[in-house]
Amino acid sequence: MSETIEIRMLESLGQISEAEWDACACPETVDGGRPYDPFTTWRFLHALEASGSVGPRTGWDPRYLAAYLGDLLIGVAPLYAKGHSQGEYIFDHNWAHAYERAGGRYYPKLQIAVPFTPATGRRFLCKPDFQDTAQSALMQGAIQIAEQNGLSGVHATFCTEDEIETGAALGLMPRKSQQYHWQNDGYASFDAFLADLSSRKRKNIRKERERAQAFGGDIQVLTGDAIRPEHWDSFWRFYQDTGSRKWGSPYLTRAFFNIAQDTLRNDMVLVLATRDGRDVAGALNFVGRDTIYGRYWGCTEDHPCLHFELCYYQAIDWAIRHGLDRVEAGAQGDHKLARGYMPTVTHSLHWLTDPGLARAVQQFLIAEAAAVDEEIDVLTDYGPFRKIDMEEQQ
Repeated sequence: MSETIEIRMLESLGQISEAEWDACACPETVDGGRPYDPFTTWRFLHALEASGSVGPRTGWDPRYLAAYLGDLLIGVAPLYAKGHSQGEYIFDHNWAHAYERAGGRYYPKLQIAVPFTPATGRRFLCKPDFQDTAQSALMQGAIQIAEQNGLSGVHATFCTEDEIETGAALGLMPRKSQQYHWQNDGYASFDAFLADLSSRKRKNIRKERERAQAFGGDIQVLTGDAIRPEHWDSFWRFYQDTGSRKWGSPYLTRAFFNIAQDTLRNDMVLVLATRDGRDVAGALNFVGRDTIYGRYWGCTEDHPCLHFELCYYQAIDWAIRHGLDRVEAGAQGDHKLARGYMPTVTHSLHWLTDPGLARAVQQFLIAEAAAVDEEIDVLTDYGPFRKIDMEEQQ
């Protein structure tokens, strides 16, 4: 008789060791290299928790899942009880409004995600030898918790295609969304990348870079020990300004950046623009084994094209120099298309307790998926890359 898998719920990462969690989240780091996904590592998720960026008063209440086969940990998942739908980047506000107008209670719900981080990666983190078994057990465990506690549903966002297949087989509803990613086609330099673009787009990017570089100061690209505590004073000012305009208040606390200085600086690339001895703009990236992830931008001075340079072109430069496969530039932003970032499908999984709501959402998701596919086809045709039959006509 096979041994039963036990699902345990943890209210803090302090209840599990870093080595245990990372053996599931990033087993590839056994060779000493980077994790594929820096955001599901124990150190990143713990920084969110320890800094108070997530917790009971934030609407992101940790309820991490751990799957055990006997005494052996075989899988974990970053699960949160959510009191709202902020910081997710896969929008279900309309579902919540419709359900509550019908007399239901949409919140709290369960969210399997990396808070405030629209980056694709595994959400059901399993040891390699137990991938199928643990993945299914974690999904079913989350559904059971929702049912037993009268919660509206379970949502896993920015998950992998493999997880979509497993989830769909278990009755979860797949959802398609779209982001803009830059792909490295083995470019030897930024100019080699530009050579793949139409003449007009190539000239436009060169002009933007020239305008940005003429802002009257210097641009620094910092990582590891080159990032100093005082740099976070500057970046905190930038982040507060952007956060207050986009979300009403910043998601991350100041303490997160203090912890990041101690435990995450090797996972980050900080691009700063400095003028007259003062940092005036910055962009924060995280680095995985094959991807650089653009996360946050802010400024205290406006300069033409500086946003494009710090956020998009410097990230491409970094990826080329370090042989990374792609740049994920975060959620939304049609302006990324003209700068070489192409539309890419992202995925999520949803399970809803109420059968009526589930049927309505399922119909919506079918129509939405078709619309996403059509939009990606149209946007791809409008991309900046040269068309073989019309090369350099512009």
